[in-house]
Amino acid sequence: MTTDRARPWLVTGAGGMLARDLLARLAAAGLPAVAATRGDLDITDPDAVRAAFAAHRPAVVVNCAAWTAVDDAEEREAEALAVNGTGPRLLAEACRGAGSVLLQVSTDYVFDGRARAPYGEDAPTGPRSAYGRTKLAGEEAVRTLLPDTGYIVRTAWLYGAGGSSFVRTAIGLERTHPVLDVVDDQWGQPTWTADLADRLAELGQRALTGAAPPGVYHGTSTGATTWFALCQEVFRLLGADPARVRPTTSDRYVRPAPRPAYSALGHDRWQAAGMAPIRHWRAALADAFPTLLDPPEPPAPPTDTESPPAP
Repeated sequence: MTTDRARPWLVTGAGGMLARDLLARLAAAGLPAVAATRGDLDITDPDAVRAAFAAHRPAVVVNCAAWTAVDDAEEREAEALAVNGTGPRLLAEACRGAGSVLLQVSTDYVFDGRARAPYGEDAPTGPRSAYGRTKLAGEEAVRTLLPDTGYIVRTAWLYGAGGSSFVRTAIGLERTHPVLDVVDDQWGQPTWTADLADRLAELGQRALTGAAPPGVYHGTSTGATTWFALCQEVFRLLGADPARVRPTTSDRYVRPAPRPAYSALGHDRWQAAGMAPIRHWRAALADAFPTLLDPPEPPAPPTDTESPPAP
């Protein structure tokens, strides 16, 4: 492992909203970074990965690239596995050879969604969807190949200024729909990509100095809510009547991939790294809201972003 600040960070999936916020955070901190979109670096191609490491010799790699088309993965699991499982394995192998730290962004979908209290970082996994299985494969590759320099950061329900999300959709629908029916039986943690980017940048820096133990961290906001209550909060922040949002149940919207009924995550691991968990989701949403009101930029390809599934 290196502490050489001259060696850059390599951020994959650079077209996605999380990677964009992370790159901005690194630039503000004066940390050199290489932004690699899917067109720049196909993480499923061993030769491309080797060439990228030879060219850049990264100190830290943050893998934001992912197949996040949750429903499509049910019919195209092999393709999703190539991005979510093989890609992280190839990056981990390259990091092992270069002495690089790897931060692997993962998901709440590695759990079965049947809990009634937040999942701890060491809670048993049990994905119920192809997407969850492929993301878990990526986690296992990182844990196996990089026991000392591998970091898995699970997140969920992301929203941000640089891409599409449930929050951005709700803002748009408020303008065109007198009422909205939104599911009220799925619990999770809305998370601002800017907040998660801050944690990733700090975690990577602490990893380089040995101040953060390797392993699993949960990068979601504290607190928990449902899609229905989140949509009501969006309406409230818009100055609209939250009563225009009506609760409904998931069986009204049957999807190919099962959605977790409960996927709130616990955050105890941050203390071991000398860091605080991400703040409460309501406070974050209020701060983020002005940045979300303009139309989003054209969305990146699904393999370049780690965004939440629509409810």
